[in-house]
Amino acid sequence: MKLFETTIQQVRPVNPEWISAAAARQLNLTKPPGSLGRLEEIANRCAAIRETLNITASRPRIVVFAADHGVCAEGVSPFPQEVTAQMVANFLRGGAGINALARAGGIELTVVDVGVANPVPSADGLVNRRIANGTRNFCLHPAMEESEVMAAIEVGIEMARDAAAAGCDLLGFGEMGIGNTTSASAITAALTGQSLDAVIGIGAGADRDGLSRKRSAIERALARHASELNTPLGVLRCVGGLEVAAMTGFCLGAAAYRVPVLTDGFIATAGAAVAVRLCPAADDYLFAAHQSAEPGHAHLLALLGLRPLLSLGLRLGEGTGAALAIKLVQASVAAFTQMATFDSAGVSNQ
Repeated sequence: MKLFETTIQQVRPVNPEWISAAAARQLNLTKPPGSLGRLEEIANRCAAIRETLNITASRPRIVVFAADHGVCAEGVSPFPQEVTAQMVANFLRGGAGINALARAGGIELTVVDVGVANPVPSADGLVNRRIANGTRNFCLHPAMEESEVMAAIEVGIEMARDAAAAGCDLLGFGEMGIGNTTSASAITAALTGQSLDAVIGIGAGADRDGLSRKRSAIERALARHASELNTPLGVLRCVGGLEVAAMTGFCLGAAAYRVPVLTDGFIATAGAAVAVRLCPAADDYLFAAHQSAEPGHAHLLALLGLRPLLSLGLRLGEGTGAALAIKLVQASVAAFTQMATFDSAGVSNQ
């Protein structure tokens, strides 16, 4: 709890004077004003986050948090729960989508076991911070104990702290956990007040019967835990996941250490939304990598006031959207720091 509290105390809103200073530099670069569109906005906010005009984005890292969900007992996913551990092993062998995209982008990748139900063999690149063997079935019980929620949040904070200490200047995060779109949909309904039909999608490929079971599970969970869903920590504890709580902590840690952070898709953004509810100033440090094909994602982005950098119909998770968007952020930083000014280039300004 102490780490959680001190981290929130460290987070402060970005200083708008840095955004103004960055915008002034943009006007002196050899291009028409505003001609790089949102790339300018990205660079200006990165300058404010880092509190320097000499910004860098040369050492990006993506952290993937993995855990299992007890609600799988309700038949909400077409995949068996064992797939979580199998996919973590696939990450560690370098065979998953996020591995391919991280390699293509020259991005460091770390995988964290926060609560995978089945054993995951030790391997290079795996951080074992398992808190429990998955959550409980939130149709019957709160998904986690309060101590488990706080432990998972602090794992995320520590992963952001360690990345910052290692010199990482741009962060992204993603997840792996069979059943976690059910958790994300429940969190989204609780935080936004949207109807279940507006926030539930097919996830990892659910058919009509699977969607019906998912809807039923979320409806029962929200009714059972209604009295506990009036605080962000209550939402996490009752219908969240260990990896979602860790992503919440990762957002808080990135903000505390003043590192720009890209949230991935629907489940990752659910963790980010809880972070911002806990600490509104954390929103200044977040960039939405993309808008997922999952319907609930648009409602979370609206809640956070974030415009996605990409819209490619992705719904894989794993941090894949963040890996793609990292290249956009790097491009924005390169344009901001490497482009000549009118004076240095001997080009007449308007």
